[in-house]
Amino acid sequence: MPTLTANGIRLAFDTTGDPKAVPLLLIHGIGMQLTAWPEEYVDGLAELGFYVIRFDNRDCGLSTKFEQAGTPNLMLSWLKTKIGWPISLAYTIDDMAEDAVGVLSALGVARAHVVGVSMGGVIGQLLAARHPGRVLSLTSIMSSSGRRGLPEPSREVRKVVQQALAKPPDFDTAVEQSIAVLRKIGSPAYPTTEKQLRRRVARQLRRNCCPGGAARQWLAVTAAGERRDLLAQVKSPTLVIHGAADPLLALAHGIDTAQLIPGARLEIIEGMGHDLPAQLAERILALIDEHAHGKMAPDSTPRLFVKQ
Repeated sequence: MPTLTANGIRLAFDTTGDPKAVPLLLIHGIGMQLTAWPEEYVDGLAELGFYVIRFDNRDCGLSTKFEQAGTPNLMLSWLKTKIGWPISLAYTIDDMAEDAVGVLSALGVARAHVVGVSMGGVIGQLLAARHPGRVLSLTSIMSSSGRRGLPEPSREVRKVVQQALAKPPDFDTAVEQSIAVLRKIGSPAYPTTEKQLRRRVARQLRRNCCPGGAARQWLAVTAAGERRDLLAQVKSPTLVIHGAADPLLALAHGIDTAQLIPGARLEIIEGMGHDLPAQLAERILALIDEHAHGKMAPDSTPRLFVKQ
């Protein structure tokens, strides 16, 4: 796996498609390696004529780790943020956004379409607001504005996620913890089979297992706070995609994001949770393609895709 130097660290990356095509940068969520992007989505985007760029966020996959910072106490840190107390960070979400800019620069890409999922959506938002000249369009999927008062995940969902962010005693336990999370937050109307889920998780963890890194990423997102003023500065054409059945970031997070970004369009997908199901690849790829090519009306009226 090739690596590049950006923002003072090493980042693993991969590209798919014709280098002469229009660049599209994919940014994934907490603890998710570049290989976590489903092949249907990566290959599909390349077939649609994009030069697809993926990378491992810092503290994830084969990129630079920040183990020297230690593994944070997530519950204590979460409580501190609720009462406004400062928390110690290994890095900020702004640092991660600068990593994304660095990836584009290192690859000689002046401007790109940006597609971010979950934490990757937050990074994409920062990228579009602070580096408008680098972002042709933004697609924010199952992400959030971070605004206070938005629905939080249930105690059950938080518990299973926090267990997965703790250091597992062995590989098998790590696999089971990751599968438990994906089952809990996945799309109820578009389930992934047990065999596919287990194979995918095992492959990811054999490549790299760094729960401490995921915990530090989670802390960076949590500490970022709300982005109301920042989102108002986004000038890039923006598409917000959110699942109506997302148990981690409820639909209200997507609606709020779309309302705060001028001219953003909101697409609500019924039955979709906090994942990228293979069954929705054709639909989501079509949305990204239409958006990137300016075929989508720039409004904030929800377009509801209902499973047939």
